[in-house]
Amino acid sequence: MSAAPLTETEEQKPDATDEAAFFDLDRTIIAKDAMAAFGGPMRRRGILRGRSLVQLVLAQLIYLLLGSTERRLERIRTAALRLTKGWARDDVVAVINDAVDTVLDPIIYAEAMDLIEAHRSAGRRVVIVSASPSELVRPLALHLGVVDTIASEAAIDEDGRYTGEIAFFASGREKVGAVRAFAAQEGLDLSRSFAYSDAFTDVPMLEIVGHPVAVNPDRALAKVAAERGWEVRTFTRPVRLRDRVRDRVRAVPPRPAIAIGSGTVLLGVVAAALGFWLRSKRRNRDDEPPLRVV
Repeated sequence: MSAAPLTETEEQKPDATDEAAFFDLDRTIIAKDAMAAFGGPMRRRGILRGRSLVQLVLAQLIYLLLGSTERRLERIRTAALRLTKGWARDDVVAVINDAVDTVLDPIIYAEAMDLIEAHRSAGRRVVIVSASPSELVRPLALHLGVVDTIASEAAIDEDGRYTGEIAFFASGREKVGAVRAFAAQEGLDLSRSFAYSDAFTDVPMLEIVGHPVAVNPDRALAKVAAERGWEVRTFTRPVRLRDRVRDRVRAVPPRPAIAIGSGTVLLGVVAAALGFWLRSKRRNRDDEPPLRVV
């Protein structure tokens, strides 16, 4: 099966240097939840234990069965952050560094890579915007040759441990504020820019660009897209990243060790084991919304 063709707007190339393409991560660039994919490595390293798994499952079931609202997402986020309190940042970063290639490399959508390359060729800035933690988003972005990211950040204490407090959660209106600030700082025209996401919670981000695209949309986003005449795309072809970008990566400066600022935390990676546990107990069903903490 060939990749979905690029639209005329995506391909056009008068100078597009004041335009950008903003990509969500989970189920937009990659075929599953990035944080959930790290359940196994986190559990094997002893960072995430059985009691935490149970608490996370209960929180996620509320989201799964009752749907996503800002209030529910806030409660889930608070519960997840509480569980991270006291975790050593360096231990978590080590797990991510050790496992990011093997965990994420095989699940990147070929269609997403085609779009990223097309936008870059057209001169547009490509930005990955995700509620996932920056520790996870940055290395994946560097694999794709993407420099610019907006991701969740939270606080650590003077001993390098998570405090359980959030500094920035890249979701909903907060994500929109970060996108607007980035566009203003970089001189980008949002009315001529693109945004891609699968989730209803990203409607505010999709609304502020001239070219919103729903990718593998959940039911609520599919309804909004139909009502507003937004483009809808279906990505179906995960491909091993190394098979597609091996040559380009050689031309990119070596990936540095992930720099963790004092405001950064592995927000929500606690949901890693949650997704891992749930998938082991019940297989994904086509008529259910995707498991996400965003």
